[in-house]
Amino acid sequence: MLPEFHGSCDCARVSQFYDMDGEMNPADVAQSAVAPVSAGGFSFLELFLHASIVVQLIMGGLGLASIWSWAIIFEKLLAFRKARVESDRFEQLFWSGQSLDELYTNLSRGRTITMAALFVAAMREWKRSVEGNIRALGGIQLRVEKVMDVTISREMERLDRRLLFLATVGSTAPFVGLFGTVWGIMTSFQSIAVSKNTSLSVVAPGIAEALFATALGLMAAIPAVIFYNKFSADSAAISQRLYAFSDEFAAIVSRQIDVRA
Repeated sequence: MLPEFHGSCDCARVSQFYDMDGEMNPADVAQSAVAPVSAGGFSFLELFLHASIVVQLIMGGLGLASIWSWAIIFEKLLAFRKARVESDRFEQLFWSGQSLDELYTNLSRGRTITMAALFVAAMREWKRSVEGNIRALGGIQLRVEKVMDVTISREMERLDRRLLFLATVGSTAPFVGLFGTVWGIMTSFQSIAVSKNTSLSVVAPGIAEALFATALGLMAAIPAVIFYNKFSADSAAISQRLYAFSDEFAAIVSRQIDVRA
């Protein structure tokens, strides 16, 4: 005698395994067994591998843009920090009462940046003009100012190099990701039309891949925009300091010309 079975039966779930004639359909059983696994969480690698070739190219491009953006960000963080530190150090030396000729001799021996480079370039032009022809004092002021303007332009060009890439990524990456999303959604709709199945297990993978492209676009754009704005502000502050020092040194040169005249 068989033992009595106690419990409930999910008749709706069991009935889906049988066709109209009451026979079990093996394909439905296999699909039901696999569906909970395939409908589980998607890893980033799985989303990339299962995406269409167009979406994969978009994801790859956005990933490379994000990596290159972070490389530029770390480089510029160090560059602007060094520029601020070197400028502060030079200003302490310049206003410490040390002889300008002695300061020029010490600084011209090595590589200088920002404010120190501006001072060395101006002093070099001053010495070259004074030692070459003392009677031509009238044009020294203009030549020194021109040299300082050129030096400021070169220093700011060096600091601002590759910032345009951050601006480009920040402005275009979201739209590139959105294009990948639209393409992925169209692919999902095509899959629905081919399979004639509107269940979530058919739609979800394509939608997830499409949204992942948008997420990559935002991941690339947000840091690029934030740090581009920061570096632009840092660049403007350093440029203002350089032009202020240029005016101060031009006044010193003007006084020296008046003394020699």
